[in-house]
Parts: sequence; structure tokens; C-alpha cells
Amino acid sequence: MAKDRDSEQTAESRRILDRVSREAESGGRSVIDRAARRARDHVTAADVDHEDWVEYWGTRIGRILGLVLLVGLIVWLVLYLAQGE
Repeated sequence: MAKDRDSEQTAESRRILDRVSREAESGGRSVIDRAARRARDHVTAADVDHEDWVEYWGTRIGRILGLVLLVGLIVWLVLYLAQGE
């Protein structure tokens, strides 16, 4: 019983250490750099098949329009709250 529990704890500890080492091997990039790179890749449709030009450009246009809409809504909200009414 005690050996089973010790072996389970050892296995769990090894899994945790393996996960931490994989996350630490990110090339020394900061969290902000990784997030910015992921956002850029998302907006530029890096995850879409480049052979299908309709899907590629449609995805890029849709994501860019969504980003513009988001920025517009944030600006509107800030201006609305700044009025103080």
C-alpha cells in the first residue's frame, strides 16, 4: 500500500518536472513575446491552408475586421465612460 502510494507520487512528480522542463525550453522568450507572436499568427491566418486562397484571404479579412471592430468598441466604451453621464 505504501509502495503504491510512493510510486504514484514519484510518477506524478516526474510528470510535473517533465512539463516544467518543456515549458522552460521555450527559447528564453517572454510571455508577452509569445502572446504577441500568437496574436500576430492568428490575425495573419498562419494556421490556415495557404493552398486554398479563398479560405486564406477570407480568414485574414474576417480576423482583421474582427480586430478593427474590437478596437472600435473599446474606443467607444472609453469615450462613453469619459463623458461621465
